[in-house]
Amino acid sequence: MIGIAIVGGAGRMGQVMAQGLGSFAEFSVIALVDRSPGPAREGAEWFTSLELVDATSIDVVVDFSTPEGVVASARWCAKHATPLVVGATGLTAADRAEIDAAAERTAIVVASNFSIGAVLAERFAAMAAPYFERVEVIELHHDAKVDAPSGTSIATARAIARSRERAGRATAPDPTHRLTVEGARGASVDGVPVHAVRLPGLVAHQEVLFGSPGEGLTIRHDSYDRTSFVSGVATVLRHVPTTPGLVEGLDRFIDGV
Repeated sequence: MIGIAIVGGAGRMGQVMAQGLGSFAEFSVIALVDRSPGPAREGAEWFTSLELVDATSIDVVVDFSTPEGVVASARWCAKHATPLVVGATGLTAADRAEIDAAAERTAIVVASNFSIGAVLAERFAAMAAPYFERVEVIELHHDAKVDAPSGTSIATARAIARSRERAGRATAPDPTHRLTVEGARGASVDGVPVHAVRLPGLVAHQEVLFGSPGEGLTIRHDSYDRTSFVSGVATVLRHVPTTPGLVEGLDRFIDGV
């Protein structure tokens, strides 16, 4: 039985993780950490800080809180040699430096998206990248998401750029020379245009659009419900205790799904 503490337990993702992971016989949600306690969960106790949790009862910490919360979790996990799984996005360079330092003392997995389908879509996009002249990414999320572009779209754009670079494939020049409105062509992530949409009713969606003369390819992934992220987190939880150091994304674990 793997004992879990969920930081950000009162948030939407935290509640989904508590219910979803708690349904697996191999996991036990021991602690839910948040500034304001949420609904009761059988077998789980609420804490306002990870510092108040008995480290001996926890095997892994799962953090879907805020960048500030992730830094605090990383320090606590390093202190107690407890593995950490990070699903929060919007991390700054300073936050990443804290995580890197903590990873010298314990296992940490950081992923922008824990949906198996999203990880596969990113992999497929990288495979397709060298074969088309141009590519753009459109990511669509709920209107409560505070960061843009999404961590998933950034990771996807970077994977595309790396794949094109390895193949020696240059991107065709952008034909747009006059912007009537600044920013109309989106943000550039390693040379890949990324467009962010925020609307109520959405959860997490992404389209990667490839184009060459006479043809196009669209790779789209949709998360219609936050439960889509549970299987990816469960996959990581099964492996992270024996995975030393820092791991970025689910690629190391995806083949075992």
